[in-house]
Amino acid sequence: MSDNLKNKTAKGLVWGLFNQGAMQVLNLVFGIVLARLLTPADYGIVGVLAVFTMIAQELQTAGFTQALINQKEPQHKDYNSVFWFNITMSAFMYLVLFLSAPLIADFFHEPKLLWVSRFVFLAFFISSFGIVANAYMTKHLMMKEMAVIGIISLLCSGTVGIVLAFLNFSYWALAWQQITYITVYNIGRYIVVPIRPSLSFSMEPIKKMYKFAFNMMLTNIVNSLSMKILTFIFGRMLPMDQVGNYTQADKWNITASDTIRCAVNNVAQPVLAEVRDDKERTLRVLRKMMRFASFVSFPAMFGLALVSEEFILCTIGEKWHASASLLGLLAVGGSLMPHYALMKNIVISHHRSMLYMWLCVVQIIFQIAIAIGFARFGMYYVVLAFVVYTVLYFFVWHFFTKPITGYSLFALMKDIMPFALISLATMTAAYFATSFITNNWLLLLSRMVVAAVIYVGILKLLKAEVLNEALSFVQHKQC
Repeated sequence: MSDNLKNKTAKGLVWGLFNQGAMQVLNLVFGIVLARLLTPADYGIVGVLAVFTMIAQELQTAGFTQALINQKEPQHKDYNSVFWFNITMSAFMYLVLFLSAPLIADFFHEPKLLWVSRFVFLAFFISSFGIVANAYMTKHLMMKEMAVIGIISLLCSGTVGIVLAFLNFSYWALAWQQITYITVYNIGRYIVVPIRPSLSFSMEPIKKMYKFAFNMMLTNIVNSLSMKILTFIFGRMLPMDQVGNYTQADKWNITASDTIRCAVNNVAQPVLAEVRDDKERTLRVLRKMMRFASFVSFPAMFGLALVSEEFILCTIGEKWHASASLLGLLAVGGSLMPHYALMKNIVISHHRSMLYMWLCVVQIIFQIAIAIGFARFGMYYVVLAFVVYTVLYFFVWHFFTKPITGYSLFALMKDIMPFALISLATMTAAYFATSFITNNWLLLLSRMVVAAVIYVGILKLLKAEVLNEALSFVQHKQC
């Protein structure tokens, strides 16, 4: 990797981690306050709408965002055409969802969904005005600017949500929080991004990117389904308070795993696209990112699984106790999300959108089959089966990306397994070392501190290169 690309990648990863870390801390604070003010049923009502919003967002962007990022040097006409295409698609999709609201309410047996869904769906229409700006910022690795905008947006939206929850607006507080966030975020992106839309529109860039973008759209829709399929199924089968418990566990799992996944993902696609013509260089970049993801993700997510019960009880209270065991399971599966992101970005950066699509389609088919097959055993066992499947399917992604990168299974295991095993040993030791503590707050803090000390200590004893690189980078303030 050249020094310039290496430095850009390192800065992107560090700023990406700072962005996600700061936002997740704020999410933690706002999430705790809101969970104490609202009920599981409130979260269930808004949670079941997530799958519709995510699918609509993918239809409105139609994969063109990733197509722009994947281009070597996109021009203004490319950005402009995609901008107006997104606006048009989002207006159409909002109309469809607005008219579908009665059917959605009937499907989930919840009349309250009629108007709250119509309001929540406005979020993806508003977001369409900033999609091109987001592609530009990602393409140019503007992670610092994204961090600042994201933090400001979260502060504004979190404050709105808490105020409305305190005023007894129940689930409407969560709906307004979503709308406020995307509105402020779009304003911030418009301020920092230099490109401006013009009224001239050409179909030429759309046609040029169409094949890649269409396959990515289908794939991203399947991805959205795979992420929210359990919420959708539980929403149909179970009362909203039980759906809320799962939604709460899933939210904390995503909050933690996305800190690493998004930091890696935002850097991976533009960097891998830049080196895709050099197979040897691509492999070096991929392995380095895979080790970095393992170094951070395994201890973070295994640690969350370790303290899941204490975390839930100490932060959002006894009324959410049923979500603790679900969070412990989801966190184990969440440890591989940054690794999935890297495999997916390899496929995207090499223009293998059809392969990407079919791998995701097969994944969602098996997920639906698992949900149906294990439903009679209860929510816990459905989630357990999902986690096991998530771990196993990662190796399917590796199998199909190996011809592209030359990344052997042995090399993959060499890069990720040491961190996984050290993290597992660390959490086991921390569990037994603190098992005599009965106070939940003291237990939570003790396990976090003990686990961190053991993990860093083991890596120092083994002279892990990735730890030394991370410490060296911070000490020299290269970001």
